[in-house]
Amino acid sequence: MIEDKNPQYTDLEKLGEFGLIEHLTRQFDIKQKSTIKGIGDDAAILDFKSKQIVVTTDLLIENIHFDLSYAPLKHLGYKAVIVNLSDVYAMNAYATQITVSIAVSNRFPLEALEDLYAGVATAAKIYNVDVVGGDTTSSTTGLIISVTAIGEANKEDLVLRSGAKPNDLVVVSGDIGGAYMGLQVMEREKEVFKVNPQNQPDLEPYTYIIERQLKPEARKDIIELLKDLQVKPTSMIDISDGLSSEIIHICKQSDVGVELYENKIPLDPQVISTCEEFNIDSTTIALNGGEDYELLMTISQEDYPKIKANPNLTVIGYITEKNRGMHLITRGEQAVPIIAKGWNAIKNEA
Repeated sequence: MIEDKNPQYTDLEKLGEFGLIEHLTRQFDIKQKSTIKGIGDDAAILDFKSKQIVVTTDLLIENIHFDLSYAPLKHLGYKAVIVNLSDVYAMNAYATQITVSIAVSNRFPLEALEDLYAGVATAAKIYNVDVVGGDTTSSTTGLIISVTAIGEANKEDLVLRSGAKPNDLVVVSGDIGGAYMGLQVMEREKEVFKVNPQNQPDLEPYTYIIERQLKPEARKDIIELLKDLQVKPTSMIDISDGLSSEIIHICKQSDVGVELYENKIPLDPQVISTCEEFNIDSTTIALNGGEDYELLMTISQEDYPKIKANPNLTVIGYITEKNRGMHLITRGEQAVPIIAKGWNAIKNEA
């Protein structure tokens, strides 16, 4: 097959706002019983009957949250959905609907937005959520994506950040630090490309961590696993800004302290080897890296026998009284205060 060296792109101005919306959203089918009316009217109509409703929203801005020099638009559309669904699952709820809004500059043709929305559609299909609305507008600063996710749960099933109690166990799903190290690899290769555009990077040794950055997954499976194990966490949060930031959120809102153990933090071998290559401490990355979208939770010690043999869950510490503070117990058995050094969305770059 001969590749077209000069593909024809469609200017968004030819479609207009409503034509663009109709074109991009025609692939979204209704799957949820709670969706009465989706896209096509002034507002969506949802019917949740006796369920509790959770709503969350995230904003992704070009050159702040993503770099299109190495983030494919389809992956970006997928990730924009995932980061919102993760917040719903962190409430021990099930995501049911999303809205997707974009602001886009005139450097993007229709075909680029088709790729973006193909990623949205893939995530919606895999996680069984309905796309029920959104908005489009122009931008002078590149691409901006805003996704709102809606979910449902029985009142007794909801889990907040504020329920942790002294002696509860701190548990994390999966492994952490991969997304940040994947980002470091791509940033390095970007700089190499600037110097030598003919250079073709060998990314095979970094497949796992690059996927953790470009195409993360929300842990809906953990919510289902906990239900099957009959374990309801006492508190829960997703790891978007780094383990240290998230455990501090739980401790402050639950009015407790914590001790985490360095030697218990789950790290993938690819994270460890890449940290060694970059001469970075792997524990520092695990604490502060962010964007892994794993679930951090506390559970009652009574529930430990239910989870102890499960490879998806790792106990990394326990909750203490507030006056004992928040500490990481190092491999050398030193207690080091936990400080939030993860992602800060409003830091001053000047």
